[in-house]
Amino acid sequence: MRVITGTYRGRIIKEVPGELTRPTTDKNKEKIFNILGQYFDGGKVLDLFAGSGALGIEALSRGMDYCVFVDYQGKAIQTIHENLKTLKIDKNHSKVVTSEAMQFMRSYQGEPFDLIILDPPYAKNYIPDLLDMIASRKLLSATGVVLCENDKATTLPDSYANLKKQRESIEGITKFTFYLWEESQ
Repeated sequence: MRVITGTYRGRIIKEVPGELTRPTTDKNKEKIFNILGQYFDGGKVLDLFAGSGALGIEALSRGMDYCVFVDYQGKAIQTIHENLKTLKIDKNHSKVVTSEAMQFMRSYQGEPFDLIILDPPYAKNYIPDLLDMIASRKLLSATGVVLCENDKATTLPDSYANLKKQRESIEGITKFTFYLWEESQ
């Protein structure tokens, strides 16, 4: 697995050992970031169910200032730390949190995120509850994007309060759904 472009372009990052995580392929990472935009001009990203941290690292490589990586599996947390160390991404640009996703979302007290990446296990139905929490707690900035990665058979609603579905894209067995924040009229 590698970083596609930006500051860390071409650098190899480790995958989480074992069968509990499903890494986003390089092809799918490229597709996601082609939709989101090639590069960012600063901002803060939340990588929930971070696994190896590949998506958050890609966002940092493309210009995001800061990433919070959240996972609850020990092997994933260890892999994220190793990948950040290998790429020399320090604590001024990242934070790694060992937590269950909903628990983290309920307890988070910081500023809203500019990009939120939701990539839970496909067999679990976490995304609707997470989108509700993002909307109700206003965890996304006014110009932010939520990226949901799920099984292509799963259809997510067009809106969750102020979160409005902007786009969907299918690649193989995976569907990517993008939500934007829209103020109520």
